[in-house]
Amino acid sequence: MAQPALLPRESGEYIVKNAKYIKVSEDGLKNLTQEIIKGIQDKVIDVNNFSQHDLHPKPTDAFAAEWIFVVDTLNFCFWTPTDYTKYKVDGYTGYFALCAAINRAMKDGLDITNAEFYSKIDLETVKKIFRSDDGETMVPLLEERLKCFIEVGTPLCDKWQGKFENVIKAANGSALSLLKLIVQEFPCFRDEADYAGQRVSLYKRAQILVGDIWACFRGKGLGSFTDLYHITMFADYRVPQVLVHFGSLFYTEELMEVLKSDKLMKNGDPMEVEIRGASIYIVERVKDMVLQELNEKYPEISKDNVNSILIDHFLWDYRRRYAKELEYIPFHKVLSVYY
Repeated sequence: MAQPALLPRESGEYIVKNAKYIKVSEDGLKNLTQEIIKGIQDKVIDVNNFSQHDLHPKPTDAFAAEWIFVVDTLNFCFWTPTDYTKYKVDGYTGYFALCAAINRAMKDGLDITNAEFYSKIDLETVKKIFRSDDGETMVPLLEERLKCFIEVGTPLCDKWQGKFENVIKAANGSALSLLKLIVQEFPCFRDEADYAGQRVSLYKRAQILVGDIWACFRGKGLGSFTDLYHITMFADYRVPQVLVHFGSLFYTEELMEVLKSDKLMKNGDPMEVEIRGASIYIVERVKDMVLQELNEKYPEISKDNVNSILIDHFLWDYRRRYAKELEYIPFHKVLSVYY
C-alpha cells in the first residue's frame, strides 16, 4: 500500500529539516512577524477584505460556494514561459483574470457553476470561457483545464448531488476533514510529491478552496470551521519572492543559478519542493510567533484574523503591490495544475 502523505504543516517541517537548496533565517522570521503584526494593527490583514473584491461573490449569493469550487478547480498557471502577464480578461491578469472569465461566462448565460454542465463540457466551450482580451492569447494548459472540469464534475454529480456545498456539509465544520475530502474525491487537487524518502503534501489549491470558503462566508455558516489552524499558506511560485525579500528564506548559489537561468522545472523536482515546503514552514512559524507576541504585548487585539490563510493573502497582495521592487528575486517556473 502506498505511503500516506504527511499533512502540509508536517511536510514543511520535514522538507526544511532535509533541505539542500534553501535555508531559513531566524532573523528574517522576526522581520516578517513584525510586518504581519503591523498588518493586523492596520486592518490590512482582515477576513472582510475577501468579500470586498469586486470579482468575488458575496456570502449572500446563492451560487457562492459553487463559484468558489469552480474557480479553485481552475486556479493554476496563468503565465507562459515567454510572457508572465500577457493573458488578460477585462484588463485583469493572473488569478483575477480567471475570476473575470468565470463571471463573464455567467453573464453570457453559461451555467458554469453547475456540475451537470461542466462535467460534460467540451474544448470549444472551455476556449470560449477563457478567451482573452486580445483575442489571440490562449490561457495556458487549456486541455488540462478541460480535464479538471470533467474530473471534479463527474464525482460531484455521481456522489454529491452535483453540489460542492454537500461536500462542505459532510466535513461537519472541520477544515481538516474538508481538506481530506477534497484531495480524496477530486484527484486534480492531490498536490503531493516524494521527497527524501517521504511522501509530502503541499495542497495549494485544496487549501485555498477551504480558505476561500471560510473567507467568503466570513467564518460563519458554510464557512464556520473549528480547526482552521490545520490550513497552511498556499505554496506557489510568487509568495517565496516576498519571503526572500524579508530575509526569512535564502537560496543556495546552485539554486539561484537555476532560477536565474529561467529553466522550467518539473513538478516534484527537489528544488521546487524545497521552495514550496519552506514557504509553508516559514508562514507556520511566523503565525505561531505572531500569536505569541499578541498574547504577550497586545492582549486587546482579536486573534480571529491570525491564521495562515490571511497571512498568505497579505503576502500575495504584497507581491502584487511591489511587483517592480521584487523583480530582482527570480522565481521557480513549473507548468503545473497544482499552482
